[in-house]
Amino acid sequence: MGAETPQDNQSDAVLFETRPCRERAMGIITLNNPRKFNILTLPMVRAIQKQLEDWAEDDNIALIVLCGAGEKAFCAGGDVRTIHDVVKETKGRPENEGEQFFAAEYRMDYTLATHPKPIVCWGQGIVMGGGLGMMNASRYRLVTPDLKMGMPEVRIGFFPDVGASRFLNRLPGSIGMFMGLTGATLNIADALRVGLADFGVPNDAFPEMLDRLSEQDWAHSEATNDRYLQEILHDFAGQYPLDLSHSELEHHEQFISRVCRGSDVVAVVNEILEAEAETDWFRQAQDNLRSGCPASAHLVFELLHRGLQQDLRDIFLMELTVAVNCTRHRDFLEGVRARLVDKDNQPRWIHKDVASVPKAWVKSHFTSPWPDGEHPLRDL
Repeated sequence: MGAETPQDNQSDAVLFETRPCRERAMGIITLNNPRKFNILTLPMVRAIQKQLEDWAEDDNIALIVLCGAGEKAFCAGGDVRTIHDVVKETKGRPENEGEQFFAAEYRMDYTLATHPKPIVCWGQGIVMGGGLGMMNASRYRLVTPDLKMGMPEVRIGFFPDVGASRFLNRLPGSIGMFMGLTGATLNIADALRVGLADFGVPNDAFPEMLDRLSEQDWAHSEATNDRYLQEILHDFAGQYPLDLSHSELEHHEQFISRVCRGSDVVAVVNEILEAEAETDWFRQAQDNLRSGCPASAHLVFELLHRGLQQDLRDIFLMELTVAVNCTRHRDFLEGVRARLVDKDNQPRWIHKDVASVPKAWVKSHFTSPWPDGEHPLRDL
């Protein structure tokens, strides 16, 4: 998008703008920490939440646009390094700022997904973890040719959250299960192929999109505006014939569909690891799974199966329960230490492999750490 303008002041790490249109206006939210790939922090999430609530009540706002500053990323996810430090310093004290972050982030994603105004997300470059959560909570999702999309949490002793127990389940052919277990990265062709994005657009076309949206006479009917928006974005993206011929997934979809719909996580993991890797992409996915957290593989499997029977509200409640329990166990701290702090890439997981993880250990992550009636998201 624009030139990188690094900001160290948290108050500037997310920017809000109201841009006039021919009739009414649009709100623009810009994640503004490009040096760190626009990772999300607690102050940023709280600021976005308040702005979303204000714009929901503002009759002048017809639609909302989400974007990230700089050229490299929309958003690389949450600031897990800071969460690691907070949890370690507080020795896992309940309701520390790490736990507060997850509660605030999930509330923000739920607000995005249920917002009365249509939301457009411009997903250039890196869109991972919490960034993918924001994108999938948006009604319209545009991605660029340099897209790197994924949910790599298995590598740090965590799990695909931010509503992934819903949106990964919606992907065809058990691809969501594969993504969760392996942290596989998708390119633009993959994302459009499986429905994780709606339109492919050039990196430098963002100003033009804003101009087109500004030229619209927005109505006072949200349904009408949604129809206008769909037509505008379809015509806008349609003028750019991008090369979408290189899909990594295309070569492996049949294998993924056959293996990842299995009912036993140990068998599924073993079959993925034992498969002959025909591409570097698949080999990297295998390496992520092999070196990832064994307990995380179980959590991915359990969350996606439970998520099939739940609505979005219950999914966020479930994911927050699991997230808080993860931060109170050693695997998360160890995973972040190995990948992001010491960077030795030698995590010492609690369990040696997926087959060694007791069912009771997995089940314990789904037990609420709060007294009855005190879940932080109970009012969603």
